[in-house]
Parts: sequence; structure tokens; C-alpha cells
Amino acid sequence: MSTGMARREGYRNRIELLQGTLDMLILQTLRWGSQHGYGIGQAIRADSGEVLQVETGSLYPALHRLEKQGWIKSDWRSSEHNQRARYYQVTAAGRRQLASEQSRWNQLSAAIAGLMNRGESQGQA
Repeated sequence: MSTGMARREGYRNRIELLQGTLDMLILQTLRWGSQHGYGIGQAIRADSGEVLQVETGSLYPALHRLEKQGWIKSDWRSSEHNQRARYYQVTAAGRRQLASEQSRWNQLSAAIAGLMNRGESQGQA
């Protein structure tokens, strides 16, 4: 496999992992109250210590997907800068989905940590 193909494959795999993770992060952010899209992206960036940055091209398709699933709902309001903006809020179904995703995330994190720590505890790199 060429380097370019390997890079594309890695990128595609990363996108698939991030899509589910992004959905969970959006739902988590909206648990604290309704927010417009730009505010959601800013909250994720700030709350991750500037590590996670959600691009517009990923954020808005995720918001539309979550709304189609019934996990969030939206309405139009005036923003803090008096501009018309679409505000999103999590639904009861979205809260249930978030709880499920958090449980799966915790299992996945624990499994990965166990594998990573096992190699370290055995003196392996």
C-alpha cells in the first residue's frame, strides 16, 4: 500500500471514530442548555482545553443528523449579537442516547487503558 493510500485509509478510519464521538460531545454540551452551532463548537474547544476543534464542515452535518434522529431539536432566535441563529437543545431521547454513549465510551476507554497499561506493567513498549 502506498503512503498516500495508507494516509487516506487512516483519515477515513479517524472520521468514522470521530463521528460517533462528535455526536456524544454535542449531546453532552447541550445538556448544559440550548446553544447555537457556533457556541457548541466553541464550548467543545474551550471545555477540552483547546485540544478539540470541531470544523464547521463536521459540526453542522452532525447537528442535522442528531436532529433527524430526534436527539436534539432546534428553533430560530436572536443571538447575543442580535443576529438570527438556530439554537439547538437536547431532547429526552437525546439524554437517553447520551447515557448509552457514555456507557459505551467508558467501556471502550477502560478496555484501551487496560491494553496500554498491560504492556507497561510487563515492561513492554
